[in-house]
Amino acid sequence: MIFRDFRGHDFSWEVQPLRPIAVLSLILLSASPLQAAGPTLEQIFSAPFPSDLVASPSGGKVAWVLDVRGARNLWVAEPPEYKGRQLTHYDKDDGQTLGGVAWTPDAKTLFYVRGSGPNRQGENPNPTSDPAGAEQAVWRVATDGGEPVKVGLGSSVAVSPKGDGLALMRGGKIFWARLDASPEKAELTPLLQARGTAREPRWSPDGNRLAFISDRGTHSFLGIYDRTSKALRWIAPSVDRDNEPVWSPDGARIAFLRIPASTGVTLFYSTLTARPWSILVADAATGAVKTVWKAHEGAGSAFHEIEAPNQLLWGDGDRLVFPWEGDGWLHLYSVPAQGGEATLLTPGDFEVEYVTQTPDRRDLIFNSNQDDIDRRHLWRVAVSGGSKPEALTKGQGIEWLPAVTSDGKGLAWLQTGARRPAEPMIRLTGAGTPPDTRPLAPGTIAADYPAASLVEPEPVIVTASDGMRIHAQLFKPRGIARGERRPALLFFHGGSHRQMLLGWNYNPYYFNAYAMNQYLASQGYLVLAVNYRSGIGYGLKFREALRQGAGGASEFNDVLGAGLYLRSRPDVDPTRIGLWGGSYGGYLTAMGLSRASDLFAAGVDFHGVHDWNVGIRTFIGSYEPLESPDEARLAFESSPLSTVDTWRSPVLLIHGDDDRNVAFSQTVTLVEALRKKNVDVEQLIFPDEIHGFLAWSHWLEAYKATADFFDRKLKVSSSGKH
Repeated sequence: MIFRDFRGHDFSWEVQPLRPIAVLSLILLSASPLQAAGPTLEQIFSAPFPSDLVASPSGGKVAWVLDVRGARNLWVAEPPEYKGRQLTHYDKDDGQTLGGVAWTPDAKTLFYVRGSGPNRQGENPNPTSDPAGAEQAVWRVATDGGEPVKVGLGSSVAVSPKGDGLALMRGGKIFWARLDASPEKAELTPLLQARGTAREPRWSPDGNRLAFISDRGTHSFLGIYDRTSKALRWIAPSVDRDNEPVWSPDGARIAFLRIPASTGVTLFYSTLTARPWSILVADAATGAVKTVWKAHEGAGSAFHEIEAPNQLLWGDGDRLVFPWEGDGWLHLYSVPAQGGEATLLTPGDFEVEYVTQTPDRRDLIFNSNQDDIDRRHLWRVAVSGGSKPEALTKGQGIEWLPAVTSDGKGLAWLQTGARRPAEPMIRLTGAGTPPDTRPLAPGTIAADYPAASLVEPEPVIVTASDGMRIHAQLFKPRGIARGERRPALLFFHGGSHRQMLLGWNYNPYYFNAYAMNQYLASQGYLVLAVNYRSGIGYGLKFREALRQGAGGASEFNDVLGAGLYLRSRPDVDPTRIGLWGGSYGGYLTAMGLSRASDLFAAGVDFHGVHDWNVGIRTFIGSYEPLESPDEARLAFESSPLSTVDTWRSPVLLIHGDDDRNVAFSQTVTLVEALRKKNVDVEQLIFPDEIHGFLAWSHWLEAYKATADFFDRKLKVSSSGKH
């Protein structure tokens, strides 16, 4: 099983009046009279966010999801004009996500999933406390118009290549929705009965067989269900974890990853090496299996994923494409499906992230931070190797989620800049004509959006207290007079496998955080976004830095180093330095306040981890601290609660009580401990909200509270002057 620690959910936002659902002591949400002139938080935060860009299997179309202040809707663009148009018309900030977009083979219908999955108690997220409740369901909508039609409860849509129906997941089981001649009808029935939790459904090219992974907790199997014979075959079952099945183009074979069994806890610890993983190829008819490639001992022996529909791609020339960190950087490799030596496709000191194939399977389109460590650009490389990657984009933008049109004539992607928020783009190529690059949906970013009022963050490298070099981005407000000292803030992202960039982020959670950092800069704060160790973008050794997280909190060295860097700047008031962040960033905020209140005057902690023993158990239910007392002791000593006695600075704690990533009890316990120490603690609690807030209004309320808190705590210097 590949853990995605604190993974961001799909968040969106929508226009809706703020409701009095939160308890916030001693905070006035009105704008402070001390704020500098500039755009309002609502103006900066109104930027739309596109996601789920998917090319159709025929017809050259593309579709995507667009969030505008919480209203999440499906859009489509078609050749030759490629002028985006809205297919669905949801208009409430109800916190119901929209994603999982999938096409029918004829590209006439789109499927999507609306709503988020249930928590451990079986409750679907209902962040606006709608008395009618909430659900997660699959919907279909025709691309030529008409109202969406509900297919049934479920998620993880896999449309049959035959176009006669689709498989979807519900409660860990596979259901079949047969699509009748009438688009208004769809019958939902169980496809098969099997133990375990089913995931990763993959149809064979002819649509007669469905491969899937059956998760059994300690191990997982690859299964193939034959629709014709109604038979289920398990492929080379073992004690290990099998994942990411991919069919050969002719459907005769299937490849998959095998991750060796492990009973140890590696989540939130440094994992530089592991028992090496491997790629297996099975004969789909007989089940005979061959290991075609195995990772080496050492670097890359622990699997790390890219952002792609599948971690394995079956390329042209019967070659398998896969990610590997064999040289200490996350790169793409290809290997013959019969076995042999792997070919490095993307050499250099950079990391590959979003990956897709061209329709002819000859080339890969991917984004990486090659030659631009704190941005992302698009590249092309042949599956066979033999040539260097070709740059497709460059400059000051950030590009991700490439999608190639079915005719191969168009390349679509999502793009942001330092000042310009996210929008979908397309580049069209034709014989004898220069490439034509244009927005897919011009006008979705309002003409009066205050982009010109935003600042260009500057790349900065700071030295951690133990000497490690740490990348960061500095948001420097305009108009600082010579000799003037301003209040300053550190920002820490969550994850921790994330990276803040020199522009709007491609992750919706950090897209929001970037908007907030821009707003804080507009209000006169210097803001330093810190890419602390255990984050991505800087190689394996940085991401898996020793003694990180629950194994020693080595990231605290970066917190101290960044704080000391701000204190040394001539434009920063050393008595007015604060810090803020969410999730893992909330953890580091709490660490800074509990261990360095003499340096940090105030902090805002969004749903942070305060005791690693509780944090680990949230993801690994079998974890029992009493069974590993030494490990549990170190985990607690690496937590803010272990040093709460030296916490003196005021803090604002923000949390939703349906958080599935960081238990709400973490904030309850911390509040109790701080009250005993008479620490100035304020709180903003959102009933029924999850980890990454689903309602745009909740983000706005939380950020207003954050700005107000810092204004009250940091806008007054030690001399009493504003």
